[in-house]
Amino acid sequence: MFNEEILINEFGIYTQSDLGYFGLSKYSKMNAPSFLKSWKNWLLFLPGYIIFFVVCIYTREISAQGTRQDKSIILPKGFTAVIVADSIGEGRHIAVNSNGDIYISLARLKNGAGIVALRDVNNDGKADIIRYFGSFPGTGIGIYNGYLYFSSDTTVMRYKLIPGELLPKLKPEIIARGFKINRQHGAKSFTFDNDGYLYVNVGAPSNACQNPDRTLHTPGMNPCPLLLEFGGIWRFDANKTGQDQMKEGYRYATGLRNCVALRWNPVANHLYAVQHGRDQLHEFWPEYYSEDQGVNLPAEEFFLLRDGINCGWPYTYYDDSKNMKMLAPEYGGNGKIQDKTGSEKPIMAFPAHYAPNDLLFYTGDQFPPHYKNGAFIAFHGSWNRAPQEQKGYNVIFVPFLNDQPSGKWEVFADNFAGVSRIMSPRDAHHRPCGLAMGPNGSLYVVEDIQGRIWKITFRQ
Repeated sequence: MFNEEILINEFGIYTQSDLGYFGLSKYSKMNAPSFLKSWKNWLLFLPGYIIFFVVCIYTREISAQGTRQDKSIILPKGFTAVIVADSIGEGRHIAVNSNGDIYISLARLKNGAGIVALRDVNNDGKADIIRYFGSFPGTGIGIYNGYLYFSSDTTVMRYKLIPGELLPKLKPEIIARGFKINRQHGAKSFTFDNDGYLYVNVGAPSNACQNPDRTLHTPGMNPCPLLLEFGGIWRFDANKTGQDQMKEGYRYATGLRNCVALRWNPVANHLYAVQHGRDQLHEFWPEYYSEDQGVNLPAEEFFLLRDGINCGWPYTYYDDSKNMKMLAPEYGGNGKIQDKTGSEKPIMAFPAHYAPNDLLFYTGDQFPPHYKNGAFIAFHGSWNRAPQEQKGYNVIFVPFLNDQPSGKWEVFADNFAGVSRIMSPRDAHHRPCGLAMGPNGSLYVVEDIQGRIWKITFRQ
């Protein structure tokens, strides 16, 4: 009866496996059971099949509609969050092509692959096709000049996109390599500018450049040798293959502990980053910092990065209660001594340990004018505010005018964690990690616990 692999009707597109849901996938004339090969028997069973077919489609459509919108996500009035896909793997960063195809990097391999590709065939906001490819897990992912770029912790590579196809050519080209393996802060997030350059975050494998690291009363190495190869942003030619970090790479910015949230602002034409601030001031220097100060210091710093900038790590940290850069205790500070190195101050500061994991400048037209050219930041959520409650686990918005914030930051999307009190990251159902803008101005969010993707839209 049904010989085609895909059935197209007013309810959408159904594959052979979908027909199996209705008990019809094998019932062609050639392979139908003997009792159905007679047209008289078909007439006998046909009414029952029609009723069953319609009921199943209705049930399936109602179920899909019921689960598609995620009302648990708290958004401003007029915004809606739709679940695009679930359980895809531990999603890190996300890129959306001009045709709406979605690509996500994974923190760990799933189905033997580190990248997942998704396509919404019938424009209902839900992924109908999901494919996995790539041999490595990683964080950075982006589309540039007809290629899908992806980064493992040691290499930036690219895959040639094929027009009309979801999957690119599966043999990657190496763009930048030579990054040493980090035991901590290994994610190589990246972004592209307007002039053909690629900027890569090279996080420092340390908390505060101590040796040994994260130990009580241990002074920092001075000067910090890690800054030669880590703790900054390196620039590369986005179109050149086979570049080595230390040979062809250019250290564009330094003094940055780890900037997973890194993005070029195409309107202001500048590079921006939000830094993961240092940890454990109270644990390692209890004579200078109380438990409350350890929980609330230092601030997460939002930087405008210009060529040659020094943002101060590991020698300094930012105290937003004082609006000052302070000298780190590993280098003679005591919570009261102001930094005198002249390191760059942030353009804005956020609460301590929120863990900024992505940054996006909104250039679309779907959202209200308030959001135009402003910055969205995904906060992965803290682990080290214990024994107090953990914070973050949300997406915030910063309004912009030209190249600077034009107002206070505000929470845009919340309740990803799904619980009222978060005492440990293990309590959270979801942790926002990656952001992207779709071709129609929708905002996509991906998280890395269950692997859920949301599409946030606005309707007046």
